Amino acid sequence: MGILIDEKNKIFTLHTKNSTYQMKADEYGFLLHLYYGRRTEGCMDYLLHFADRGFSGNPYDAGADRTYSMDVLPQELPCQGTGDYRSPAVIIKNADGSYGCDFRYRSARILEGKYGIPGFPAVYADKKEAETLEIELEDPVSHVKATLLYGVLPELDIITRSARIHNGGSDKISLEKAQAACLDWVGGDFDIMFFYGRHAMERYVQRTPVSHGAQTIGSRRGTSSHQYNPMMMIADRNATEDFGSCYAMTFVYSGNFKGEVEKDQFNQTRALMGLADELFSYPLQPEEDFYVPETILSYSRAGLAKLSQNLHSCIRAHLCRGKYRDSIRPVLLNSWEASYFDFDSESLCALARQAADLGIEMLVMDDGWFGKRDDDNSGLGDWHVNEEKLGESLSSLIEKINGMGLKFGIWFEPEAVNEDSDLYREHPDWALSIPGRNPVRARNQLLLDFSRPEVVDWIFENLCQVLDQGNIEYIKWDLNRSLSDCYSCGADDQGRVQYDYVRGLYDLLERLVQKYPDILFEGCSGGGGRFDAGMLYYTPQIWCSDNTDAVDRVDIQYGTSFGYPVSTVGSHVSAVPNHQTGRTTPFAARGITAMAGTFGYELDPNKLTDDEKQQMRQQIADYKKYAPLIQNGLYYRLTDPSTQEVGAWEFVSEDASAVLVSALMLKVHGNMTVNYLRLKGLEEGCMYREEKSGKVYAADALMESGIPLPVEFGEYQAYQMYFVKEG
Repeated sequence: MGILIDEKNKIFTLHTKNSTYQMKADEYGFLLHLYYGRRTEGCMDYLLHFADRGFSGNPYDAGADRTYSMDVLPQELPCQGTGDYRSPAVIIKNADGSYGCDFRYRSARILEGKYGIPGFPAVYADKKEAETLEIELEDPVSHVKATLLYGVLPELDIITRSARIHNGGSDKISLEKAQAACLDWVGGDFDIMFFYGRHAMERYVQRTPVSHGAQTIGSRRGTSSHQYNPMMMIADRNATEDFGSCYAMTFVYSGNFKGEVEKDQFNQTRALMGLADELFSYPLQPEEDFYVPETILSYSRAGLAKLSQNLHSCIRAHLCRGKYRDSIRPVLLNSWEASYFDFDSESLCALARQAADLGIEMLVMDDGWFGKRDDDNSGLGDWHVNEEKLGESLSSLIEKINGMGLKFGIWFEPEAVNEDSDLYREHPDWALSIPGRNPVRARNQLLLDFSRPEVVDWIFENLCQVLDQGNIEYIKWDLNRSLSDCYSCGADDQGRVQYDYVRGLYDLLERLVQKYPDILFEGCSGGGGRFDAGMLYYTPQIWCSDNTDAVDRVDIQYGTSFGYPVSTVGSHVSAVPNHQTGRTTPFAARGITAMAGTFGYELDPNKLTDDEKQQMRQQIADYKKYAPLIQNGLYYRLTDPSTQEVGAWEFVSEDASAVLVSALMLKVHGNMTVNYLRLKGLEEGCMYREEKSGKVYAADALMESGIPLPVEFGEYQAYQMYFVKEG
């Protein structure tokens, strides 16, 4: 299929439809990286250059050959202790206190299908869609083994990288750093793209030249974070949306991570993605294994749009799972911005009646339904229904909502606990805290120690008791603080706690999605604080940001689109003035922006005007019509909203027969100029009819010169155009 092994020369080649990845085990057993780029044939070891480099050490095996140095050679798994002074992928502390490992090639084999990782999310594919290459390396002194795992999905231009570290020695060791993937380029003039932000302003794009030194992103917060997304792109300086070579590295993990790009003394570039080494020191007993979560790699020579589409296809069909992976999601109304904590059964039913009349399909009861929970200072951890507040049982409320023709959803924050809760009073040791120190609070709450199986088991049982009370079809899974005070009384080594916490979270989620396969899970962490590929394995959509302002969302969703498909983006129409920014935008602008996501509402319909209610009915009808194209079509960014007057994006069906263009005017000036949108992905030589106007346009002209947006008076005008191929 896509993997070739040259046994004689120990050359390993991974082919996808449009890319080639190649490595070589050399005469000393070092696994060298040769090439990753456009598809090609032959052996690329001619790219290696050997010279006597000052202050670059030589392995003992090389004898008097001073031209051979790991400090210069491109590698698959660079390690601390081999004479390579660049950023390593692996650091091991040995039983004698020394730091170092020296992995050498032992064997390789090809397996049908895509490898999995026990207890962790990973890309999946059947035997006809993927192959796995396993390469085993071993340190001849410590007998620690590293099995490198490469998953190849040829049709998607996707290669995944992971590793299994096995302590084959007789003494305990400590893993101090573990990166899932390393890309070494012997040349090139690159830009690096990071996706940075903060709460309510996530995944803004920063593109800067790769310069001498190390450029690093990551998270120390225990989650992938609002501040940096665990994804980066490396692009030729001249690469654009439509032209040029570019690479993606996306980490399939929801905790602390580190992404590094380093240009060395000889203008070579190394990119690493994997676990953060800060707050990490994982003990491995003899015969124990450690799994490094995987990184998704992709290459495009046709620009950033194609690179994004590669990732979209992989995540949408080979990472997301379950009933809702391919299904159009129900249009929902969330109670949060309508009522916050102030609700009961009667007010929820009033919301539901309005929602049903307007064509909404689901009502979600957000925070405040459990324990002693009338504000955000108490009750977390007490997952039992407050029937006194609701005025009836949960089961009877669900029956009423279902009786109106609506599905019912509910909010949880299972990882958190308030000190003012029955759970904390009974089990204070279940919260992460450092003995003898007062804990760090955030949102006046602590976090449960999910590194301990007994804590995860208790939460699972209590959530099930709630979920078994009625026909619950949606869960919003929230987390509203970062990890700190990472001490567990159940851990033999505190350097393992945050990794084991994430493993406990994944265990809980896996048990829930298996027991309740018909529930749609939506991830959330103060919005986009844990918007990562790892969570998407369990929750096929994630609340993109707590900021629902349409103008800010254009920027947030623009950055998100580089790595994640629209089907995973939770996006809703909210009330104005917006609750996060105070900005007032037209109802149409909010609707069109929210349609670049799973679509729903965060407002009180009872406060809408008759005109707004009619617009809502039309928005829902439009979304249902366009939803298959929005969820499954090829996504194109038509503008950069950070530099242009309009934010615009496009969905094109796989056969290019249908096209949906959306645009929001971000700036308006006196004597306004005309903005032309150049469409993409149309079939050349064909004609396209725009549905509302009935006008017919030539595809080539639409892609070359574009289509003009109207020049209209007023802020934040929004437009949608639907084109159908003629003939």
